[in-house]
Amino acid sequence: MESHHEYRVKAFGAGGRNGVVHAEGVLSSISFSTPPEFLGESGLWTPEHFLVAAVASCFVSTFSGIAEKSRLEFASFNLEAEGLLGNADGIWRFTGIKLRPVVTVLKEEDRDRAIRLLEKAEKSCLVARSLQFKVTLFPAVKIEEELPVSARPLRDLRRQNDPRSLTTPAGSLQ
Repeated sequence: MESHHEYRVKAFGAGGRNGVVHAEGVLSSISFSTPPEFLGESGLWTPEHFLVAAVASCFVSTFSGIAEKSRLEFASFNLEAEGLLGNADGIWRFTGIKLRPVVTVLKEEDRDRAIRLLEKAEKSCLVARSLQFKVTLFPAVKIEEELPVSARPLRDLRRQNDPRSLTTPAGSLQ
């Protein structure tokens, strides 16, 4: 693997505090604005969202890769991320990002391993490691148990006067 990689983006002003960012080889551009609390336009991505999204997407990719290499099977993986801004001495800066991943595993015996892999992903996420503030992990693991399948044939539910009936008995419609 190479020891150096470059990622380039171009940003263009679009009037006011708005703009557009584009990356070479990436299909769509993204419109952005400063946050409404800093006199920007609401409803658009902000540089603050981009930073939190960079950490979140890096964490998802890192965990997914680690889980794949570790052969951890899971039913779902979701992540909520929250960036925290603070103002100290009149200077705004990020003070932290909270990550709340939820992994749903198929077996109870995978719970501890899933937690360990989430913690490993936290330490391995290169975007989070590059920041000057703390990224805090609040992991959760759920167990998705298989639903038992009824061995009873569907036609047995079609009994007359059974409220679960899938058919209406002949002559009962007026």
